[in-house]
Amino acid sequence: MKLKTVRIDHFKHVLDSTEVAIQPDITCLVGKNESGKSAFLEALRRLKPAHGAASFSSPTHYPAWLEKRHRREAKAKGRDLDEKSPINATFTIEPEDVAAVEARFGEDVLLSDTFTISRKYTNQYAGVFEVDETKAVANLLADIELPTVLEPLNSCEKFSTLRAKVSSLSPDGSEESATTLALTEVTKAINELLPDDTTLWQSVWRVLFARVPQFFYFSEYSSLPSTVPIRELLEADEDKLEDDEQTALALLQLAEFEKDHLLDADYETRKRELQNVANELGEQVLDYWTTNQHLRVEMDLTLTKQPANNGQTTVIDELHIRMWDDQHKLSLRFDERSSGFRWFFSFLTAFSRYEFDDTPIIILLDEPGLGLHATAQRDFLRFIEERLSKRCQVIYTTHSPFMIQPDHLERARLVEDKGRDRGSVTTSDVLTTDSDTLFPLQAALGYDIAQHLFIAKDNLVVEGPSDFLFMQTISERLIEDGREGLDKRWSIMPLGGADVIPAFVALLGNHLDVTVVVDSRKEGHQKLTALAKAGFLGEKRIITIGEVADRKMADIEDLFAKDDYVALYNAAFGKKMKAVDLKGTDPIVRQIARNEGVDRYDHNAPAEVLLRERAKRVATLSDETLNAFEALFKRINETLA
Repeated sequence: MKLKTVRIDHFKHVLDSTEVAIQPDITCLVGKNESGKSAFLEALRRLKPAHGAASFSSPTHYPAWLEKRHRREAKAKGRDLDEKSPINATFTIEPEDVAAVEARFGEDVLLSDTFTISRKYTNQYAGVFEVDETKAVANLLADIELPTVLEPLNSCEKFSTLRAKVSSLSPDGSEESATTLALTEVTKAINELLPDDTTLWQSVWRVLFARVPQFFYFSEYSSLPSTVPIRELLEADEDKLEDDEQTALALLQLAEFEKDHLLDADYETRKRELQNVANELGEQVLDYWTTNQHLRVEMDLTLTKQPANNGQTTVIDELHIRMWDDQHKLSLRFDERSSGFRWFFSFLTAFSRYEFDDTPIIILLDEPGLGLHATAQRDFLRFIEERLSKRCQVIYTTHSPFMIQPDHLERARLVEDKGRDRGSVTTSDVLTTDSDTLFPLQAALGYDIAQHLFIAKDNLVVEGPSDFLFMQTISERLIEDGREGLDKRWSIMPLGGADVIPAFVALLGNHLDVTVVVDSRKEGHQKLTALAKAGFLGEKRIITIGEVADRKMADIEDLFAKDDYVALYNAAFGKKMKAVDLKGTDPIVRQIARNEGVDRYDHNAPAEVLLRERAKRVATLSDETLNAFEALFKRINETLA
């Protein structure tokens, strides 16, 4: 299953998150400290924790300033506050999940394509999905040969009715008769399908719930200790272990560690096992830890004697973890390395227990890599993209601009504390968020543009953010369809308007390979033409939208079929305009402004809708739109050296 949406209701300082959409691969929660990011993950973790006995408790987790008042109000109405569900999640049901249901209940029994579950403060579960009980009854009876006298059973639409009819029918006296055998077979089939007198819904629930991913939560408190008590961990109740102990246990389980191997009396056996695991972890870490490639993992076992209550001594088997630095010829205890390295190494260790098995999980990372340098944070982002998201969905929180991917802003969800009246709010709408919350996104974009300016070889300059969003999003769709999109070598830079472009080209054009895409104006682009004549820019590297759209005046919006762009406009502004309402042959943005009786509207808003609702909007674009943008991309790609 894939997590689709999450709703958190009265948990810590989240009063009602409304429905938060979750990306199928990576979702990033961005916000200031104490904004509610961690609370979001903690509530989600408790839906179905991968390890540990994480549960809900209303005295601990219900919003503190409301708990007593709401409990009194609920009691006055004859209700129990603990019946409230702080977490509600909807999953998409995948073909494998349908197959699991059909393997037991037959075809066409499951009617829903989503599975919604919630967990109450009582820690009891509730679910929402639909089943066809009539079909399930028919599937069960289809495998049983019924004599004529029992054919009325085929009219049963409920298992309760089928049970009652079977009970009311008496065997004809002979244990070997067809009637007796058939009744026995039907009774046995019902009991196997619905054990313990469960309903069909309850039995399907058990199948679906078993397939719901577990939530693997990792935070700074999960870091690996330098010394691990082996026997104590291996014999402990796993659900009672703290987060750091869970990570230590994962280390002991790595490479199928067995107690006999770790505690073997033969030194060589122990040492070889330890070296194998150290080598495995060391190689994985250095694949993504580019900050220092001279580190090597060292592990060893010691026996520590401790006095016992009876006057005797107890021998404690301990695993010690150290890091050897080839560059400085120095070995340090693991907890003496940098906090960023300890975090990265610890997470890789904890994740190792899930990477190569088929346990369905979703990874929750609370402020990953806070102690990492900016470059190391980029390395960890690459690790998330290349390793984690290939295994399962990942949701992480951050306030660092270096943990945000500028080319995947659709993954960002902004978290903001709106005060006691509204609590923590999570949204993908940047228009309703304060500037402090937006800062990491703005910084990430600014850093990305700066990197492109001075590093990228092939630069594509466009007028503004809407050009950037339209071109990037539709290019991805065309490439997915096997058609021509923008070449991957391009770095797109929106400069904030056509008037800024000549100054940019004059300053940097002779140092960079630059292609410019501009709207077609009635007065033309004399400054750009002059720069081309002066040798700052190749004439063929000035592309106007008009030459692609075959019109004298055209903006990038004119590459859309009218119906396609009007749909984006309506979604952005809550309008019900129709394409037939627009008159004239001038650019569509002017036609819309004229129809609305305004001088201008925000051209970026429709582009933001296309980005925010990419899966939905891009799929509905017409061939006319796709063909026009493909023609633009072909023209742009032709200018590559």
